[in-house]
Amino acid sequence: MIRAQNRSEPDLVAEAACHDARALTGGANTALIVLDGQVYTLRITRAGKLILTK
Repeated sequence: MIRAQNRSEPDLVAEAACHDARALTGGANTALIVLDGQVYTLRITRAGKLILTK
């Protein structure tokens, strides 16, 4: 098997803040997130996926 040479995962994680989605929602299924005065909704689906909407 041939793999492409690119940045490794640990390097990418080290550069970004990491937050647990369930902690952001406080145990609920949704959280409101504000960026530059705009409100976004982060939703955890029944399938465990994340959806971010404006």
